[in-house]
Amino acid sequence: MIYLDHNGTTPLIDEVRLAMQPFLHDDFGNPSSATPLGIRARDAVDKARERLATCLGADPSEILFTSGGTESNNTVIFGLAARFQGVKDHIVTTAVEHPATMEPCLELMSRGFDVTFVPVDGKGRVDPQDVARALRPSTFLVTVMHANNETGVLMPIREIGALCRERETLFHTDAAQSIGKVPVDVRELNIDFLSVAGHKLYAPKGIGALFVRDGVDMPRLLYGAAQEKGRRAGTENVIFDAAIGAAAETAHKDLPHWPATMKELRDDLEKKLSEGVPGLRLFGDPEHRLPNTLFVGFPDVQGGEVLADVPEIYASTGAACHSDQVKLSHVLAAMGVTPEQGKGAVRLTVGRLNSPEQIQRASDLLVESFQKVSAKKN
Repeated sequence: MIYLDHNGTTPLIDEVRLAMQPFLHDDFGNPSSATPLGIRARDAVDKARERLATCLGADPSEILFTSGGTESNNTVIFGLAARFQGVKDHIVTTAVEHPATMEPCLELMSRGFDVTFVPVDGKGRVDPQDVARALRPSTFLVTVMHANNETGVLMPIREIGALCRERETLFHTDAAQSIGKVPVDVRELNIDFLSVAGHKLYAPKGIGALFVRDGVDMPRLLYGAAQEKGRRAGTENVIFDAAIGAAAETAHKDLPHWPATMKELRDDLEKKLSEGVPGLRLFGDPEHRLPNTLFVGFPDVQGGEVLADVPEIYASTGAACHSDQVKLSHVLAAMGVTPEQGKGAVRLTVGRLNSPEQIQRASDLLVESFQKVSAKKN
């Protein structure tokens, strides 16, 4: 297996497994209990919160554990809609958001809220001035992802956050893809809310977090006991909390060198594919993107056919092709990519599972597959 789908999900790293281990066996206590078992569990949750806060440049009191990025996004969008119901009714977002943001916004539209989907340019990047022009007195939330999951394009979050502060409008970003790949500091980026997804960070699926800036009022969606400062009732998932804390600590510790390693692998893959595939197309901004993400289009073939011929490579496509019909992802469509240009789209995302030898092998296999598929067409 050559795993090149790290933007889809990541494996558990050793640091995460070790952090989970005690709570799979002897330390099974309820964090709300005053017994020694409960105290150890509470300490583990507190430590995990501190680790994640350090990774984000936040205070531990501003970190809320959730079940993942989807819950974090939904909590912000629906929570603020409930808070501003009857007072303000407008949200600003972009045309390339993850469904965990896009779908809640569409649902609110069906309930009578107004949503502006700001466009992106041909490289998949939003212009902060377009966001500024979309703002109204009735706007209660701007939500723009930090990095796009398909293209890897980094949005100008700091600038958008600054204009939101100036207009006294709350700002949320989905940072599921960016944490551990680029520095993320909630103070520097002028963020009020930030979503984290553990399984993009080498932690398990089913754990995430939400940063809520101190002093910002947000209604709770789950009612019950007083866990998570009363914002999210329910006994804490100690095992997974410990896991995401360890993942965040590892990501923070490795930031000085790991992004450069990913970029070297990614750039090497891009170079080799460009040399072996005439007319290879890059989707996304080559300057403002995650260091691990390569989203390319193989010319005049279907991306799915190229991948099907190399089953040992695990990667994703950017278009679904059935007969002569091509259905582009909403991200490619928003970038103005045509079905003919986008049908060969393949997303290749490197990570901790990859080595230079794997990248060499992957590029050789993909070039061979492209040549074989092209020959069949002719």
